Amino acid sequence: MDNYIFSQHMKDCKTVDEKTTYLEILNYSDPIYNVCEEHPLTDDEFENFLNQRGAFALPRVKDGVALPKIKEGVTLQDGIRLVVQKDAHQDNTFAPLHLSLKPKAYESMVRTWHLPFGAIESSSLVGPFFWCSLDHDEADRHLQVIFRKSDVRKKGKTRGWEIMLSYSYKTGITTGYVKGTESSDIASSLEQLSACCSEVGHPLLLPIIVLSHDLSSNNDKRQREARDWLRRLENAITLRNEIDEKEVYSDFDVDGINRDLVECHSRVLWKRPQAYQEIVKEFREAMAKFKDELSEEKRKALGHLNSSMLSRLEFYRVKLTGMEHYIHTSLERLHIQRQALYNIMAQKESKLNLEIASQQRRLAHATKRDGTAMKTLSLLGAVFLPGTFMASVFSMTFFDFNVGPNNGDPSDSSGGGAQVSNELWLYFVVTIPLTLVIVLSWYFIDRRREKKYMEEDVEIEKGIDTMEKDILVIMRKKTINKATTWNSGGAANATREATRERGGRLLAIKEPDLDAHEMMV
Repeated sequence: MDNYIFSQHMKDCKTVDEKTTYLEILNYSDPIYNVCEEHPLTDDEFENFLNQRGAFALPRVKDGVALPKIKEGVTLQDGIRLVVQKDAHQDNTFAPLHLSLKPKAYESMVRTWHLPFGAIESSSLVGPFFWCSLDHDEADRHLQVIFRKSDVRKKGKTRGWEIMLSYSYKTGITTGYVKGTESSDIASSLEQLSACCSEVGHPLLLPIIVLSHDLSSNNDKRQREARDWLRRLENAITLRNEIDEKEVYSDFDVDGINRDLVECHSRVLWKRPQAYQEIVKEFREAMAKFKDELSEEKRKALGHLNSSMLSRLEFYRVKLTGMEHYIHTSLERLHIQRQALYNIMAQKESKLNLEIASQQRRLAHATKRDGTAMKTLSLLGAVFLPGTFMASVFSMTFFDFNVGPNNGDPSDSSGGGAQVSNELWLYFVVTIPLTLVIVLSWYFIDRRREKKYMEEDVEIEKGIDTMEKDILVIMRKKTINKATTWNSGGAANATREATRERGGRLLAIKEPDLDAHEMMV
């Protein structure tokens, strides 16, 4: 079944070209024959390397000098032989169902070295993955290992690394395939493996070296930086004073702080300890499988190294547990700040409602101004009213127009005998000044009213500009009472005074809005 599934996946795979090298470390009972070398591996030499033919036959050339034929009694103790692609750079090198070796070469490598068939099925996996099992060949038992980590594209390129190993209990040789992108730690891990060439008898040495690089102190530094960033956010949102003044946010921008919260959350979640705790657990089980199949002689020879590696795994377990608690605390504090920010954003929405109310108030003021147009019509009536009034006055006996039966023929209505008093000028002397007084009085009253309206409009605009900041400050102080939680009594009094001052400003701003509301009602 495994063979059929492997063949089917091989048919579906695409190929990308990567630079290939080989790394070979062999340890003999006589150290003079030991080999540790890394060189480019061409396509025409690939099969020779797999089967140790031609230039790869034993004994080898060491430091440019051909080694003598192996003496009788000198035996091969252990070693590791790897096909390496440590600077993979193709965009799809870690894409699902993509190989960086030619299909024929890849299949030959898997079958010749007894590598796990399931490795090709793991090409679509993301995140850290570790698997270890014994094959079913009782005559030549092999311990098979898959250890890989890959991710989706970043800036158009896939990222990750993978290790595929097979350890022969018969020969003590570990064979395998290693690939990693430039951003991975594969290159430095292989350098460390070469430096520990005397310990390559343990097949899990390279996976643990890679794990140690993946769990390096950079993870701790990243969490510390995230916690420092979190404290800056706490200062900006809830006024928690645990940072230097130079680290304080210069401006409370809700959108910017929301983006910083998301980015800080992403940093905290980088390399979650829970995933690696499972990896460490699988490593311990793999080491138990390896040890159970060893002969008594090799078990004693590798006893010290095996104990050292178990101790390192225990160290990583404890370290990851502590980091898990630390990250949990950071996540909870981020959650609290996010909830506080949501409250602030709700206050921002309230500010929008206040602005809508202010717009309605402006509309009411405009309506009031339109009412003055009707007053203008009344003014026109007032302009003619004095004349009308004076005409009524002068229609009395104050003037004698000599019209009627008492001043001539009763049938004569021509008015030819009418007489106008010499005091007619009094009509104009009184009417014109009175009209001017009325018009000027209306003018000055209207100008005074317009000036008052303008002052109210300016006050509304100032209130809108300052209202948001005042509401945010008061809301933050009500959300988390900083005075009673973190500061001393003196600081608490200062905080309360600032709160009362801002509250007074809010009341002063809200009074005109109440007037507008009453006017609309």
